[in-house]
Amino acid sequence: MGKSLAEYLSYLTVHIKNRDTLRRVVTGKIPESPTTNGTMPHDEESPLLGHRNSHIHSSEDPSFWRHLLFNRQTSPGIKNHNPLIRIPAQIWNVTKITLLSGWINILLVFVPLGLISAPLKWGATAVFTLNFFAIIPLAAILSFATEEIASRLGETLGGLVNATFGNAVELIVSIVALRAGEIEVVQASMLGSILSNLLLVLGMCFYLGGIYNMRDINGNAIEQSFSTGAAQTTCSLMTLSSATMILPAALYGVLDTSSKDQKDASILTLSRWTSIVLLTLYVFYLLFSLRTHKALFESEAQAGVEEEEEHEPLMGPWAAMLVLLVTTVVISFCADHMVNSIDKIVESGAMSKTFIGLILIPIVGNAAEHVTACVVAVKNKMDLAMGVAIGSSIQIALLVTPSLVLLGWALDKPMSLNFGTFETVAFALSVLVVTYTVQDGKSNYLEGAMLLGLYMIIAGSFWLGGMPVSNPGPV
Repeated sequence: MGKSLAEYLSYLTVHIKNRDTLRRVVTGKIPESPTTNGTMPHDEESPLLGHRNSHIHSSEDPSFWRHLLFNRQTSPGIKNHNPLIRIPAQIWNVTKITLLSGWINILLVFVPLGLISAPLKWGATAVFTLNFFAIIPLAAILSFATEEIASRLGETLGGLVNATFGNAVELIVSIVALRAGEIEVVQASMLGSILSNLLLVLGMCFYLGGIYNMRDINGNAIEQSFSTGAAQTTCSLMTLSSATMILPAALYGVLDTSSKDQKDASILTLSRWTSIVLLTLYVFYLLFSLRTHKALFESEAQAGVEEEEEHEPLMGPWAAMLVLLVTTVVISFCADHMVNSIDKIVESGAMSKTFIGLILIPIVGNAAEHVTACVVAVKNKMDLAMGVAIGSSIQIALLVTPSLVLLGWALDKPMSLNFGTFETVAFALSVLVVTYTVQDGKSNYLEGAMLLGLYMIIAGSFWLGGMPVSNPGPV
């Protein structure tokens, strides 16, 4: 055997921990002798061994369960030659990685409750609440899967994937509401998502970042800084998007025609044409930010990110795409139950459709992203925080909203850009305030408090007024 009997028995004592495995060695069911370097053959040939290189350890070993349940890098058995072991192990590994992708996934307990709430005919409030909390972690998983895919596609294609799927949850919920004919909810959710990012998220970033980074090492008062080039470009695009909302509302008020149907038809035509223009501008924006003028959007504050450990994919591209697909399907079911319960909630007088769309639905799709933006702001990486807040607003204004208008055209639903007078004024004023706030490339906690205050005033207006007395346009 090339080794003395004493050496071989010593090897068995050290490396083989349980009697069952020892019995297999003695009976010849696995290779009987060590290799020349003193280790056992490859663990795929002996998958039940408890040595340190094995993918499957003894279940009596506490480290086995930690490895099985909490190791995000791998799982026992994922490289086993036996497909009956390998396939379930790979499925479990992907599931484990997904479940451990974020702390907010603890809310996944609401997913099964939300899915069964409507078929079991629970109350409208229970159905809405359960599915509301169910979508929050699903949105985080969708973002995680998107990042996994983007990390394998390179910087440009990865940025394009993130830009495309960055607001997928809002798009899914809005498509469900659009198909149900809830035009008012769709319009309010689009406006609410933009206002939430511009005022609530950006305000929290400025406030928390300003508080935590108020003084330098010498105790002098300082302000946080960010790239003015990127901020001015994005604010210009937001100003343009506010103009596309003002013009339909203004046109609706000045059209000299006695027929409301003719007014609605004119507004729809303008909205659809405007949507095509906005989508074209979004393509130019992607080209500008990802290719030709990428340096403008690369932050100086992000230089510290290079020092941190770069994101390495935890799962393969096909696994990430499967997670993306399954999560999208589950979100669509939860969104369907949530949207179908809105009418009964409104009938009960608890809140208006506009308030639900403006305040509540934006929280569903962006809760985890909002927390991330605040965390990086506290770490003094304001360009990253600005990218999350204002970048997401641009995606909603130039990509998601025009896409919904064109989808409504295809579904024969009167989805237009006429959001109503009050809503349009609130949006335009918000864009104006944000533009003046970020134009100097600096921020502090006072500016954050101002943005938060404006958001609370707007939210209070919709809450106290129910549905504002304004012309809602063609619905």
